[in-house]
Amino acid sequence: MATKAKKEIEFLCTDCGNTTPKWVGKCPFCGAWNTLKEHAAPVADVASTKRGLGGPVHKVVPLRDVATEDTRRLSTANAEFDRVLGGGLAPGSLVLIGGDPGIGKSTLVLTTLATMTAAGVKSLYVSGEESACQVKLRSERLNVSGSDMLLLCETSLEKIIEQAKEIKPQVLVIDSIQTVYKGDLPGTPGSASQLRECTLDLMVFAKNSGCITILIGHVTKDGQIAGPRILEHMVDTVVYFEGDRNHQYRLLRTIKNRFGATDEIGVFEMTSHGLESVANPSKVFLQEGVPPTPGSVVCCTLEGSRALLFETQALVSQTNFAVPQRVAAGIDPKRLTIILALLEKFGDVTIGPADVFASIAGGMKVNDASSDLAIALAIASNHLGIPLGRQTIAIGELGLSGEVRSVSLLDQRLKEARRLGMVEAIVPASGKLPENIEGMRVVRVHSLGEAVAWLMDKK
Repeated sequence: MATKAKKEIEFLCTDCGNTTPKWVGKCPFCGAWNTLKEHAAPVADVASTKRGLGGPVHKVVPLRDVATEDTRRLSTANAEFDRVLGGGLAPGSLVLIGGDPGIGKSTLVLTTLATMTAAGVKSLYVSGEESACQVKLRSERLNVSGSDMLLLCETSLEKIIEQAKEIKPQVLVIDSIQTVYKGDLPGTPGSASQLRECTLDLMVFAKNSGCITILIGHVTKDGQIAGPRILEHMVDTVVYFEGDRNHQYRLLRTIKNRFGATDEIGVFEMTSHGLESVANPSKVFLQEGVPPTPGSVVCCTLEGSRALLFETQALVSQTNFAVPQRVAAGIDPKRLTIILALLEKFGDVTIGPADVFASIAGGMKVNDASSDLAIALAIASNHLGIPLGRQTIAIGELGLSGEVRSVSLLDQRLKEARRLGMVEAIVPASGKLPENIEGMRVVRVHSLGEAVAWLMDKK
């Protein structure tokens, strides 16, 4: 006999139909006032709510006796996408792709599915936002309109899973998860309860069938996946698109990955035929053929196994305000404030009442502390009017005592810099010193004061 659970009290909005766990004067979904009414939401029988993964009952076994299965990954035929996923799509995995509207989520997935279908992979693309005609027009722009990829325009989760069980695709894409709903749940598509339950059902389907399921999700104005954060805990992999939709380059970054590393990035270029992989992303963020100018310094960061060169830029100008501005783009504003304090105390570079603007060229965001020295030298270079050569790179973390601290994998960074034509590098003197790299002059500094003195010698 099924055991019945107690009824839960919720508050139902009479305008939009969404529910909240507590009463508020204004509905958080539709913005209407005084529309929330107490609603008794009976929970289904415990027996009917058990949605386990099925199969036989497992016994407790020692970890050493657990046999590992051969989880051969499925390649997407896209080198950058495979890199971010950790080598490809794992069977039965649930992948969540997020990003700003128009940044290229649907474009990437549609072209990837068309390529995989051409290689013999059975795939199903479920569109909840566009009609079949709209998807066809977009596929024509991407030159994949002749693909045998299966298409379903549906928003009912029950019908989607029913079709998927009948077709048995190897890859299933839901575009987007915010448009899918369950008919037996209250609330509109995209509400917290709908998102949670729909994702749970898709997770159970993916694990039971082994079908690779990809969910496309909207993001809020803060850049987070719309809906409860529990979605990120339920899925196996969370991937975010970064970049400005008005620029041609995009970064695909992994936030969570149960099947691989989370520090890899993929670089794509948006063209008239969709997103194309960028084989050498360092050249994207370095401007060539431009004479040296004060305030520009090249640095190197590590994104997973990839060493990536980028350009730090700084501008110091006389302020017209009572309080000088400190503006940072692509770097942490608090880090910029610390670097300015270190320059004044240990580098004898008096910024004073001047506006300071610092950015990473190309729209890239860098959280690596090894860029501290490059940012400091860029500010000092612009303030003192001393340009650094385009073939000079600076790598190092700054401590609060003015010392230049060592960074990880310095050899790998310098080798990548030399491969791209760098001939001079200023690096920390502490820690493990890099081996001599043919064709590159390595300058070792102990403190920020030594680095600024080295810069002054170039005047």
